Amino acid sequence: MILLSIAAAVVGYLLGSVPFGLLLTRAAGLGDIRNIGSRSIGATNVLRTGRKGLAAATVLLDGAKGAAAVLIGGAIAGPPGVFAGGIASVVGHAFPVWLRFRGGKSVATGFGVLIAANPLVGLAAGAVWIAVAALLRISSAAGLVSFTAAPLIAWALRAEPTVLALSLCIGALIWLRHRANIERLLAGTEPRIGRG
Repeated sequence: MILLSIAAAVVGYLLGSVPFGLLLTRAAGLGDIRNIGSRSIGATNVLRTGRKGLAAATVLLDGAKGAAAVLIGGAIAGPPGVFAGGIASVVGHAFPVWLRFRGGKSVATGFGVLIAANPLVGLAAGAVWIAVAALLRISSAAGLVSFTAAPLIAWALRAEPTVLALSLCIGALIWLRHRANIERLLAGTEPRIGRG
């Protein structure tokens, strides 16, 4: 089982490390997304190009790779594979080997993982993101609040221990990846959605 879980983690990491935001913007002739805005490869930075369709595609593909990692991990090793594949995909997005370990914030990938692991928990956390984003118009704040809420939602819904562990670990990583955003939020300088 340990070897199977490791295999699930390797698959999850490789899936998570596919930089869809970078690939899509390059294919659209927009150059390297890492040279603008926050220099991240995620959907929020893709949106700063003014191409909403590309940003939406980035969200869907980044979420899909997290979901695929969970489903494949589960097929390989059951619940331990779900956890290993899911966490590894989030780590892969944040630290992709192809980009010298400089990736995105993993919010969309994290949602994909949670939705695949437990649709109710994932969709409820996503609803929190939508509500906070609509209220504050700040993507980072929405991500931080939604992944703080995710473990509470998992606990309230009596989700499987694997889902609770996933939500806790993904939330911790997302908070770590948002350190610079937190500093800007406290300073009142964090850009709003749709602005550079």
